[in-house]
Amino acid sequence: MSMDELHNALKQHFGFQKFRKGQQDVIQRIVSGHSAAAIFPTGAGKSLCYQLPALMQPHLTLVVSPLLSLMKDQLDFLHSHNIPAARIDSSLSGDQYNQVIREALSGELKILMISVERFKNERFRNQLHRMQLSLLVVDEAHCISEWGHNFRPEYLRLPDYRREFNIEKVLLLTATATEKVSADMCSKFQIEKENIISTGFYRANLYLRISPLQEHQKKQKLLSDLSAAAGEPTIVYVTLQKRAEGVASYLSENGLKASAYHGGMKHEERVRIQNLFMAGSIPCVVATIAFGMGIDKGDIRRVIHYDLPKSIENYSQEIGRAGRDGNPSLCEVYGCKSNLPTLENFVYGDTPDREALSTLLKEIKTAGRQWEFKSLGLSKETNIRPLPLKTLLVYLSIRKIISPKYSYFEEYSFKYQNQAQTIIDRFEGERRDFVSLILQNCHSKKVWTSVDMEALTGQYGADRKRVLTALDYFDTQNWIELTTSQAVEVYDVIDEYFDPEELGDELFKLFKEKEEAEIKRIHNMIRFFEGDSCYSRRLAAYFGELIEEENCGHCSYCSGETVTLSAKEERRDLEELDKRELTGEAAQLLKERADANSLARFLCGLTSPLFTRLKVRKLASFGVLEDYPFKQVREWLEIGFS
Repeated sequence: MSMDELHNALKQHFGFQKFRKGQQDVIQRIVSGHSAAAIFPTGAGKSLCYQLPALMQPHLTLVVSPLLSLMKDQLDFLHSHNIPAARIDSSLSGDQYNQVIREALSGELKILMISVERFKNERFRNQLHRMQLSLLVVDEAHCISEWGHNFRPEYLRLPDYRREFNIEKVLLLTATATEKVSADMCSKFQIEKENIISTGFYRANLYLRISPLQEHQKKQKLLSDLSAAAGEPTIVYVTLQKRAEGVASYLSENGLKASAYHGGMKHEERVRIQNLFMAGSIPCVVATIAFGMGIDKGDIRRVIHYDLPKSIENYSQEIGRAGRDGNPSLCEVYGCKSNLPTLENFVYGDTPDREALSTLLKEIKTAGRQWEFKSLGLSKETNIRPLPLKTLLVYLSIRKIISPKYSYFEEYSFKYQNQAQTIIDRFEGERRDFVSLILQNCHSKKVWTSVDMEALTGQYGADRKRVLTALDYFDTQNWIELTTSQAVEVYDVIDEYFDPEELGDELFKLFKEKEEAEIKRIHNMIRFFEGDSCYSRRLAAYFGELIEEENCGHCSYCSGETVTLSAKEERRDLEELDKRELTGEAAQLLKERADANSLARFLCGLTSPLFTRLKVRKLASFGVLEDYPFKQVREWLEIGFS
């Protein structure tokens, strides 16, 4: 398309008079038939890079997004401009889901948003094969890189999904990709260097301040800061859910309107708070990092890190939510190392025990040629948290030990909206016989009817995919109301002859290396905040951008402030504590698993599937040492286990 045609489309569909920096370059590549990557800072207009091209594609644009809040905000924007777009997620009712699928299959929809996990859903995969797709968009694309700060193992399968569903073009979007991450994610989709558009990370309107504080000073400073700028839209970031609740309550009790926001709240409540913040009814949200991705609010004047962020990448992403309207905004870090052990302990908590790896590998070894499992059950059985378990499965796939085949629902059930015979009578010939076979192999109770899939596919030799297509059709016609449950993952075991001990050692070493890299990432952030040169310049350089000015004039360093982060206030020496008293009850519950590593997890408040099953978290000493570094607690306990 010509430049004039693109500008006309921009005005017609979105009412904008001109493109922002980089947008036109990306859009021209997509409409010309190329895959591309847009690496723009937060708030720089990445979403338009797929929204406008989607209207010019002959078929559906499929957007993979990591968070519901991201989908919701972008959908609200699209609907406000009368663009046919929808999302599929677990919050949809059966009728809503069916309506979205009907519109996608008929070509009425131009944009469909999903999570990456949706690709494994047997029912959705069956429907997706019947859709015509023009473009795959990967939002927060840095999640595909192991070198990125929010690595999501399921993202590694996106190149395979692209091939399976025959999607010609791909657009990758991210705000926080270092040069290494950018090269990694683009190589996975064979995106050529000339089609990677990066607009830089420097923001002249953001004042970057680091304020060294003691932990006990932070609440009063926050109250003072917000009182001095009452009503200014502000996000206060904290590390823990309980901290979000406590700080928000403190502000409210002292006359300021503030609400907590975190992943432990009900979805409806999170949506309500987000909407009130967007509308200006709540000027301040005290939130974990669950809040903010996709929030398109231009007038956020302050982003305050009450606790240290998780990494330089997280810091960059979170401050990027301030001042999107181009007006001056303050980004302040309350510089105190008190939550440093918490950040480190999050990392240690995701490293599986060596014994857990052995349990997993032995199960695969004895599975035969095909391995089936339920994710939650496997997590409990092996005592590996869900996210590292997903990572392990991807690593085993890469090593050609196993290969993901598909996932299916163990149970299909429905409510009749029409009589069974009425449904059968709508068909003739062989189709009538097939429909009759399905409904004859269903077992009705008071309300719900279950489908005997085993009998249909085993005893009668029916094609499972055809059965599902028929059930979906009945559902979309409102003849039945279909539900699914008990998702089962199916993997082919490619190598039955691997050595579990050798492979277990290799995987454990890999996880320990990742653990070390993540801890290093945290300490790199500390060094960044305590650095002796311009913050804006060093932040841009971290992402590969060089700015000419030696001093930006709008950061703590350029204002002549020297920063040394406050250390953790005095803690009791571990040697003064009674190990037996603190760990006794937990050791009784854990029995043979009560080693130094498990008990250190217990004392530092790190959850695990085993702890949940044994109800270890209810014990009085759970998390009693959460302010201590996990590594230090483990070394202290190891003396008693040597």
